[in-house]
Amino acid sequence: MPGKKTSKVPDENKKIEKLSPDIEDSTGEIITTNTGVKINDDHNSLKAGDRGPTLMEDFIFREKITHFDHERIPERVVHARGSGAHGVFRVYESMEKYTKAGFLTDPSRETPVFVRFSTVAGSRGSTDLARDVRGFATKFYTEEGIFDLVGNNMPVFFIQDALKFPDLVHAVKPEPHNEIPQAASAHDTFWDFISLMPESTHMVMWLMSDRAIPRSFRMMEGFGVHTFRLVNAANESVFAKFHWKPLLGVHSVAWDEAQKISGKDPDFHRRDLWEAIESGNFPEWELGVQIVAEADEHKFDFDLLDATKIIPEELVPVQRIGKLTLNRNPDNFFAETEQAAFHIGHIVPGIDFTNDPLLQGRLFSYTDTQLIRLGGPNFQEIPINRPINPVHNNQRDGFMRQTINRGRSSYSPNSLGGGDPAQAKAAEGGFTSYTEKISAVKIRERSRSFFDHFSQATLFYNSQSDAEKQHLIDAFRFELGKVETVAIRQRMVGILTQVDKDLAAQVAHGLGLEVPETPEKPINHGVPADADRERYEPFPPKAPVPDISPALSMANTVKNSIRTRKIALLAADGVDAASLTTVKEALEAAGAIPEVIAPHLGNILAEDNTPIPVVRSFLTAASVLYDAVYVAAGVNSVATLEADADAVHFLNEAYRHCKAIAAHTGALQVLEATYFFKKLPEDTSVESALMEGVIVSEDMAELSATFIKAIAQHRFWEREKPRRVPA
Repeated sequence: MPGKKTSKVPDENKKIEKLSPDIEDSTGEIITTNTGVKINDDHNSLKAGDRGPTLMEDFIFREKITHFDHERIPERVVHARGSGAHGVFRVYESMEKYTKAGFLTDPSRETPVFVRFSTVAGSRGSTDLARDVRGFATKFYTEEGIFDLVGNNMPVFFIQDALKFPDLVHAVKPEPHNEIPQAASAHDTFWDFISLMPESTHMVMWLMSDRAIPRSFRMMEGFGVHTFRLVNAANESVFAKFHWKPLLGVHSVAWDEAQKISGKDPDFHRRDLWEAIESGNFPEWELGVQIVAEADEHKFDFDLLDATKIIPEELVPVQRIGKLTLNRNPDNFFAETEQAAFHIGHIVPGIDFTNDPLLQGRLFSYTDTQLIRLGGPNFQEIPINRPINPVHNNQRDGFMRQTINRGRSSYSPNSLGGGDPAQAKAAEGGFTSYTEKISAVKIRERSRSFFDHFSQATLFYNSQSDAEKQHLIDAFRFELGKVETVAIRQRMVGILTQVDKDLAAQVAHGLGLEVPETPEKPINHGVPADADRERYEPFPPKAPVPDISPALSMANTVKNSIRTRKIALLAADGVDAASLTTVKEALEAAGAIPEVIAPHLGNILAEDNTPIPVVRSFLTAASVLYDAVYVAAGVNSVATLEADADAVHFLNEAYRHCKAIAAHTGALQVLEATYFFKKLPEDTSVESALMEGVIVSEDMAELSATFIKAIAQHRFWEREKPRRVPA
């Protein structure tokens, strides 16, 4: 990771240079109308007398209010709430064996990117911490054109055929009769659809897992979802799956915590990304690929064209081939993040599509939605959407056209324009589609290789840690507990029996239901009118291959750093300065962001009268906004914190959410005021502390080192079942 530096003036790249002519800075300038007329009075409209009516001739007022009235554009139908950032990508070694895409074959080339993260179901004003899929869309501004890798933080999807996409979205969106609930899947229409469409089962397992409530955009994986083709210079093709692997590891929050963050700071993920980049803690991911030879297309128990399936990493390892670094925040959210138009159909030579029916439908939908959202066919002329290489074609006119095309001819072939713009030969970089051999009849049908709906859902569940399994069970209980129609709950429990009997039993117990011997028949209701229903039934459950995939559990993620973790340091007037500053400096040296939280803002005075700046008061801070908590010593400080209900609640809540907690021995009485103190073991050794996640010591060097190790573990989920405390 790079050292501390501001993001305000990062190294320029070709895309940033291209954006520069369109950047407006009003610093030191005179206010004008949109026609460039200097404005003398921007505070009063033109009237007939100082108490008279406003005059129609006030062109300054008319322009200002008319522009204001038209500032909003339609939000995205899905992925409406998002956050974006600029960055760069560089491949480690040439991938020319597999692809001729320049940005993947030239390690000396730094490719500009713009990345947008998003939730899916909620509106622009919804919370960042909804239980939801997260979008992870990357726009590569390559020298051969734009490549958009439009993925999610989950490697599979709910449906196999894009024809069902409107039905899925209608089901998960707020119910039409009352527009409730916002940014939530815990309602009848969603689970009605899911319980009737068993192909969604694998994706629902991911959605109910902790992957749906990430700690940060910077701490979640990304996936291209579909199987793509890579094509090399010899026109040889392989199948490929794309992965983004965060260097900070994959981490989540607790569900109770997520709900509280939604109230305390609904912009939590957006703020986290912005602040990390501003502070120079640039987020990083490695790009990984899974490569499958064409000859091996049919060697698996699943179909590579089925978007509800993964390729387990035990069968095809992920090769990490390059690094993505986000190093610059947008200058203007609307102009860049909101107007960014991603499209899965934006590819470059060396990358091509497969016949995945979900991918094929997306190829139409993404352009279609930009036409209405961004006002017409010229959305690619918006600065954030322009490629870095020149654009020459015969496309003309339309709303908001910006390009001024010279010449008489706007057609091909032509002689008046010398035949230009000319076509490019393949050797000159012209895009040619892969010559795939196809022999088939035109038919509306689903391949039988798509009907194993349960084995990979079972693989996912088998691969989770005990804590992750319990979170899945709790999530199903919560979601289905919000469903008012009992028949839908019962039907869904029946589906879960096909994944894991114990999972179904525990979910049923929480809902007060009996576990059915078999699921409701027919299981699959996504059946054409004239089809044989039996043919559309899913394959009976079978043991997955492999039976466990460690890569699917976040318990196995990277846990070797506390960089950018936010740590709350609780203190009050009379704090022992050494016990505070020693830990604070150790945390900062490890890359964390410690913040002093106190009963009041301004400064607190230490025992030696040293003023210590306070970042937040208990009124504006909350434990759910921090990764760990430390309580400093000092007789008066400790007495104040012990008597402060907000301080005690801060600790109780942090413990409930399984976070690392540390205290100087001199602050022990603050811990004694908590609910969890009596649950702690008497053994205060380092080994015990790293098991429990609670460190108490007067040896500041030992305390700091042990605390840092504990924070790096992210959470101590073992606390949850036996030691849950009120908070």
